[in-house]
Amino acid sequence: MIFCVEDDNGVRDLMIYALNSAGYEARGFTDGIDFFHALEEEMPELIMLDIMLPGEDGIAILKRLRSSAATAEVPVIMATAKGTEYDKVIGLDLGADDYLTKPFGMMEMVSRVKAVLRRSRPKEDTQILQVGCLVLNMGEHTVFMKGERLVLTLKEYELLQLFMNNRGRVFTRDQLLLSVWGSAYAGETRTVDVHIGTLRAKLGHCGNYIETVRGVGYRMEAKG
Repeated sequence: MIFCVEDDNGVRDLMIYALNSAGYEARGFTDGIDFFHALEEEMPELIMLDIMLPGEDGIAILKRLRSSAATAEVPVIMATAKGTEYDKVIGLDLGADDYLTKPFGMMEMVSRVKAVLRRSRPKEDTQILQVGCLVLNMGEHTVFMKGERLVLTLKEYELLQLFMNNRGRVFTRDQLLLSVWGSAYAGETRTVDVHIGTLRAKLGHCGNYIETVRGVGYRMEAKG
């Protein structure tokens, strides 16, 4: 799945058509609000991101993507009508994988998408996490329990990845808030408890891997 964040309806529809014709699934969004809502439900393989957007611009969106553990490695191709050296340098310095200057041809766009996806293919030995019957693929942003794929929200995925990457380590609620939600949520520890509860429920009997450490926080250990 490729997400296209572009406020020009004509350009966005053409991008989606070209990507579909090349064999890719694609979804379009007019602004950062709808885009981040969609990220809560599905993780794309690549993001096409326009710099000039209503509300939160592409540079701010890119910063948010790169600061989140769940989206830090998702390839991003920036696009803008400006075409100035400054915009290109800023985008690439912040972690964009490639850059397109409008107006660009659809064949060029598809070619860039293919090239970025080839370069960003993860090495399997560093991308698979396993704890007991849970398997998390960081490259594909998928979670399986005994071969059955689980559907997690973005925050649930980030929590699980953090736990699986740090098996046995105890995290306080404040540490989890800072790692997953950022400093803006400092003090709202109830948020952690609610998400831990929903994550445990989705993990079924594997939910007991996430242990409550009384008076401290949470940790993950496989049982049985």
